[in-house]
Amino acid sequence: MDDERIRTALRDATDTDEVVIGSGALDSVPEVFRRTFGPGGSAVVVADANTWRAAGQQVQRNLEAAGVPVAEPYRFPPGQFVHADDTNVEALRDGLGGVDAVPVSVGAGSLNDIVKLAAHELGRPYMSVATAASVDGYTAFGAAITTGGYKRTMTCPAPRALVADLDVLRSAPAGMTASGYGDLLGKVTAGADWILADALGVEPVNGPVWDLVQGPLKSSVGRPAELAAGDLEAMGGLVEGLVMSGLAMQAAGSSRPASGAEHQFSHLWEMEGLGHDRQPPLAHGFKVGVGSIAVAALYERVLARDLSALDIEAATAAWPSREEVERRVRATHTTPGLDEAAVTETLAKYLDADQLGRRLELLTGRWPALGQRLQAQLEPAGRLRDMLRAAGCPTGPEAIGLDRQALQATYHRAQMIRRRYTVLDLAAETGILDQAVDELFGPGGFWALTA
Repeated sequence: MDDERIRTALRDATDTDEVVIGSGALDSVPEVFRRTFGPGGSAVVVADANTWRAAGQQVQRNLEAAGVPVAEPYRFPPGQFVHADDTNVEALRDGLGGVDAVPVSVGAGSLNDIVKLAAHELGRPYMSVATAASVDGYTAFGAAITTGGYKRTMTCPAPRALVADLDVLRSAPAGMTASGYGDLLGKVTAGADWILADALGVEPVNGPVWDLVQGPLKSSVGRPAELAAGDLEAMGGLVEGLVMSGLAMQAAGSSRPASGAEHQFSHLWEMEGLGHDRQPPLAHGFKVGVGSIAVAALYERVLARDLSALDIEAATAAWPSREEVERRVRATHTTPGLDEAAVTETLAKYLDADQLGRRLELLTGRWPALGQRLQAQLEPAGRLRDMLRAAGCPTGPEAIGLDRQALQATYHRAQMIRRRYTVLDLAAETGILDQAVDELFGPGGFWALTA
């Protein structure tokens, strides 16, 4: 773990002032709290039944023993998974409304997002104490909240401080650690999508921000088997990678450094309730992991083509009108809430035929060099699958509750739910998406061979 790299990232972060990662880090909570919120600040610990046992009770005791004024803790009811939805945000906001204290979130991704948004709505900063290395959202601005059936990233600041005790994280359920690994491995394909958007003039790569994520990425994901076995160093590397991803999103003011087409797969499945009926619900990182394999496999089919020889006239002639695109989106997405959002997101990135022609001219002129850059960034889909398997993650659609037909449809459907430019858009704009996806599922294709 590179402490200097984290200090450098904190200098560019907009919200977070301090990050403490290490064995026994819970002991530092009172000191970090005082440095961050002042000697007179009061705290209120927020946890659920599981995270209270894992660390919340100790955090409460440590704060009390150090003389930090502490309110009665807010604990979500036992016996249920606490979803990051508007209902729980409202409940917490109402519960803390009469408590003059800084919330201290003790939990993982969902609970942290609930506290993040509720604190913001109350006009307060907050502090996070991680209980599992399960997501990169601890230090990210914005909270992923399901509202009206649609998962939205709600604007709100990241925690002012984060404490991650590696001993606590190693004691978390293995599936939560594996989920964090899946979420982090998705930065491989997310990076490729950013390279693509940069080369086509859609969204330029920010070099320093790129380095925050991609710099430690290979070492952070390079020991999946050791991570699954509980190796402390491997856990430290995973946590560093997740924290750096969140800090990069702060510096960029966007989730672009850490999220691409693989997250569009995951977000679509989440918004349609995939795995919500499981106990615990299917982890975000598991869906991102399968999405990463799927996207890497699509990149292989795209990179197998010489796009410098693309017939631009044919591609623009076949390009649908804005009205036709809207009809397709409405026919594809019928889930209430998701349907209108998909129309908005798709039309936000729509190009007319003339604009498309100019983009494709740029693509064909830059393709040989661009293809090489993408090849250097990516890992083969089979390699990603093996890494995820070694970390204890699911690697195929059936393992997360999808059949092959649903996965095949996701390649088309996921492209419609976000305006972010990814390989899904490139394949659609060049007119090869249908053929490339058919190749993946046809005889000898990646998904046919892994059935």
